[in-house]
Amino acid sequence: MTAPAARPSLARDLGQILLSSRPISWINTAFPFAAGYLLTTRELDLTVVIGFVYFLIPYNLAMYGINDVFDYASDLANPRKGGIEGALLAPRMHRPTLWAAAVSNIPFLVYLVVVGNAASTAWLAVSVFAVIAYSAPRLRFKERAFLDSVTSSLHFVTPAIVGLALAGSGVTRDTVLVLVAFFLWGMAAHAFGAVQDVGPDREAGIGSVATVIGAAATVRLSLGLWALAGILMLLTAWPGPLGALLALPYLINAAPWWRVSDEDSGATNRAWRRFIFLNYFAGFLATMILILAWVS
Repeated sequence: MTAPAARPSLARDLGQILLSSRPISWINTAFPFAAGYLLTTRELDLTVVIGFVYFLIPYNLAMYGINDVFDYASDLANPRKGGIEGALLAPRMHRPTLWAAAVSNIPFLVYLVVVGNAASTAWLAVSVFAVIAYSAPRLRFKERAFLDSVTSSLHFVTPAIVGLALAGSGVTRDTVLVLVAFFLWGMAAHAFGAVQDVGPDREAGIGSVATVIGAAATVRLSLGLWALAGILMLLTAWPGPLGALLALPYLINAAPWWRVSDEDSGATNRAWRRFIFLNYFAGFLATMILILAWVS
């Protein structure tokens, strides 16, 4: 009579592990890899499929799963946790989550190293290191102001670089401009996301960029980075300048919080929730731009 009851429990546990990978954000890392690879090779092959699947699920499980395990104590005091903005993993799920991250990542990493080259392997190593270093004990880059935003941005930019390097893309002026703009966008996104957690992070002793320079200064930093990213896109060849338009929704979303106080910083969660869905809108527009680039 006890065997049937174990199955629902296992299903719930697996569901919790999957939730810790933030399914709503999977495409944010898989899309850059595929875009970089396909725009270079202009053909669909096994490597891009395997790379896309890796950066879609296992990569995110490692990135967010490790975070949820080692941030458990501070997450308990954070009302945002327990849904699409992060799983609140029970302590008994910590070890299985870390094992799931390792087991799901290793086969894909082995394949990408075997079929890759020196450049793609080096960038893949940077990518994986950034994922681990952000949350893992002793390294904890997420607790080092400004380095936290840099590391978080690498989580999204390095898949694109791995895709480009794996496909044998050359280094061009436009490629560098686009990648730098993407990197600045990622820093802005992380910094703005940290604003809502100023209270819980300070209580937990986490030294994020927002806890160090304050909520209002962090919002202004994010706005500046998004604006600079848009300006850089204006310097690229057509249809790249259209990418500058992608910065506008983020600027409009964050601008009302220009003067937000540390005490009211939690209210920026409303803008952060809009940000999550703005990524899908921006992703759609980016896809249209990439199609233009493909056919031009």
